[in-house]
Amino acid sequence: GGVLLTGAAVAAAGPIAFVGLAVPHLARALVGADHRWTLLVAALLGPALVLGADVAGRLVAPPGEIPAGIITALLGAPLLALLVRRAKVVTA
Repeated sequence: GGVLLTGAAVAAAGPIAFVGLAVPHLARALVGADHRWTLLVAALLGPALVLGADVAGRLVAPPGEIPAGIITALLGAPLLALLVRRAKVVTA
């Protein structure tokens, strides 16, 4: 269910907006559950991820370029799959 909702949200908002869904989970995995640190790391990691995707897209296929949204989607899909597989399902 969650994967379908996330897929629909990314399809509607675009692959760059996927960064807003993935980066907080990555930041929480790096620094733990303290929201102050999670927010700070996510604020730094989000732009760094988009910048890295843009640079990678320019370097992969010179003299043209691959859009940053495609690179973020290629990086984000395995991350989302990993997060979904690691999630603990709580049944009522």
